[in-house]
Amino acid sequence: MSKKDKLLEKLKSKPKDFTYNELKILLNYLEFYENNRGKTSGSRVEFRDSIGRKIVLHKPHPSNIIKPYKINDIINELREWRLIK
Repeated sequence: MSKKDKLLEKLKSKPKDFTYNELKILLNYLEFYENNRGKTSGSRVEFRDSIGRKIVLHKPHPSNIIKPYKINDIINELREWRLIK
């Protein structure tokens, strides 16, 4: 099983400890790239792909753990776009 597959399975299991770094790696595998929107964006981060789909979230702080509701949103968006099953 590849690292991409392991991260996908972990995301789909909706863990309470999925980190921002793991999400960033997974989205890079799915050809999304991070965009910080400049200095005024604060902790808001946008991930875009080549055809304009985007995922927007707040970079978690002080911990690196993604909130459960955001994990659900990301899973739903990736399924809607048919990037995951």
